[in-house]
Amino acid sequence: MRRRLLSSTLVVAVIAVLLLGVPLGVVVSRLIVDEAGQELQSDARRLLGEVEYARIQDEPIDAEQVARNYPDRYIQVYEGGNPPRATIVGTEPPAGSKMTADAHSESGVWVQVSRDRGQVEQDVRARLLLIVALAVAALAVAVGLAIVQSRRLTLPLRDLAMIAEKLGSGDARPSKHRYGIQELDRVAQVLDRSATRISDLLSREREFATEASHQLRTPLTGLTMRLEEIVAAADEPEVVREEGEAAIVQAERLTAVINELLTAARRQRHSQAAPIAIDPILVQQVTEWEPAFRRSGRKLMLDGDRGLRAMATPGALGQVVASLLENSLEHGGGPVIVTTSSTEKSIVIEVGDQGPGIADDLASRVFERHVSGGGGTGLGLTLARALAAADGGRLELLRPRPAVFGVFLLPVGQEEELGEAAEPGENGDGRNRAVSGPA
Repeated sequence: MRRRLLSSTLVVAVIAVLLLGVPLGVVVSRLIVDEAGQELQSDARRLLGEVEYARIQDEPIDAEQVARNYPDRYIQVYEGGNPPRATIVGTEPPAGSKMTADAHSESGVWVQVSRDRGQVEQDVRARLLLIVALAVAALAVAVGLAIVQSRRLTLPLRDLAMIAEKLGSGDARPSKHRYGIQELDRVAQVLDRSATRISDLLSREREFATEASHQLRTPLTGLTMRLEEIVAAADEPEVVREEGEAAIVQAERLTAVINELLTAARRQRHSQAAPIAIDPILVQQVTEWEPAFRRSGRKLMLDGDRGLRAMATPGALGQVVASLLENSLEHGGGPVIVTTSSTEKSIVIEVGDQGPGIADDLASRVFERHVSGGGGTGLGLTLARALAAADGGRLELLRPRPAVFGVFLLPVGQEEELGEAAEPGENGDGRNRAVSGPA
């Protein structure tokens, strides 16, 4: 591109120089020749006047004085008489071509002034050389400006091409480069906006993959536990049947989780919270997790008010409770009690154990993404809080030592508050991105 810019600029400059320089050279040549002829004619008239004045004064023409007054001229003066008197200034006429001008008077005086045309032509050549030198200088300036302009255009284009290549390879960081050229700056702005959108898409894809892997782990763990119970009770048909049915329920729950994740990934997940009874969900979770706690030598108990109803999504609430139970199983200690209660504004589900709790430096950051105090993924509490927020509720750390988490749900009859709670947050997806803790 740089070569094309240079060649096109040079062609335009040459054409402009020719269009201006050739007519200028012709005009200058004619002006110099015409000026020389007018000068000779003026010399002839002035000399004629001097001769006429000398005749009136009855004085002879002083050839030396005329030669000093008209240098580089070949002069012939003829005065009337019989024979006429001739005065010649310059012993030899100009060699080669010459320019001549003459003048006549009524008294019979004739004056002829000549000069060498070569001197005029030399002057013309000097002026033409000056024009050619100026033309060459103009071409040099044009080439220099073309080089500067080509660099100013090609370097940003190369930079934009590199940015586009990085964008295509997955490096979606906006460059923020601006070049002072309106068209190129507009292209750079479009690339920056595209980079931002691609970065957001990639971030959402990575978050979806992370959340999917984490949320699927909990139901898979439950399914594994049911299958282990089936294997352990192979000699007891009734137990095998019960555990098999529980495994089927767990598999159906796993399918529901996958559907919820896919819906959220397509950004079509709006809150579908409806009035539900929370007892069946809590009983299901306690039933699924009780064998795991029993193998660990710990107890899992359900306590509190029964028959409570709240605004929630069964799958999402089950995921929140399962994440809290898994968190307590891995990082807590002693018996775990799931307690339910109600107030005028909330239905509260508390999950607490008698373990060492959460360190002081992590208590304030327990819901931050990728923050874990026990070698976990740091996603469980993040996703649990996001699911609770999507249904208009919230998940809070009520006590760090021993750890007690509380799920606050809207009671039935306060559906109008759900729309406000589900408004898009900082990430624009309708979920609060308060991130994980020890899970």
